[in-house]
Amino acid sequence: MGEIDPDDLLPSPRMREGVHEGEVSQIHRGHRYAEEGDTFSIDGETFAVTDVTERTLGDLTDEDARAEGMADLEAYERLLERAHENFEWDDDSEVVRHRFERR
Repeated sequence: MGEIDPDDLLPSPRMREGVHEGEVSQIHRGHRYAEEGDTFSIDGETFAVTDVTERTLGDLTDEDARAEGMADLEAYERLLERAHENFEWDDDSEVVRHRFERR
């Protein structure tokens, strides 16, 4: 357990703002960027990582997309296509879900 840099876990200002505003409570990344119990701060507010789980893109649901600040899974997929050059959705692609909450 330790203090992590929120910029490492949350790669965009939109994500960091969404976390701070309570609209984002998790993020899926291609690699593990935190461990359960790690904390990070955004604008003086502390957040704790509560769960880190390995998954695949095929495991994601509309609920996951909403927890990442998107309307649904289709909107989440479009965001990934815009954010990552040459991205193609593959249900078998491995990702890591990081869940967190305000302390």
